[in-house]
Amino acid sequence: MSVVAKQDRGKKRILEQLKKYPIAEIACKKAGVGRATYYRWRKSDTLFAENCDEAIHLSAGFINDMAEMQLISAIKERNMTAIIFWLKHHHGAYTTRIELNARIKQESQILTDDQAQQVANALRLAGLLQSPGDG
Repeated sequence: MSVVAKQDRGKKRILEQLKKYPIAEIACKKAGVGRATYYRWRKSDTLFAENCDEAIHLSAGFINDMAEMQLISAIKERNMTAIIFWLKHHHGAYTTRIELNARIKQESQILTDDQAQQVANALRLAGLLQSPGDG
């Protein structure tokens, strides 16, 4: 079997596994392909990388759906942890809130003539203030 044919078979096995498991390490182990090889193939073959990304996205979505089904089952079984989790993430009255109280003290400070001159010079250098003779 040629090297290219062997790579193609390995890539196909990886993609099949990524469709089931959205974790590269697990997919590589199940496909019998080393992680370094997987990442080398991704780097050298943009189509393979795109196919891997799509497979990971689809399988992650499937796993999310399964997790939601389990969460809903747990809610139906009156599991309080599941109920609280759902309400905190799906009901505005139960979201985590942060209350912030502050007092702002605003002080005015009068600049000395020297400080005012330094500020004016800095603004002129920054182009934010015209020189007295530029009128």
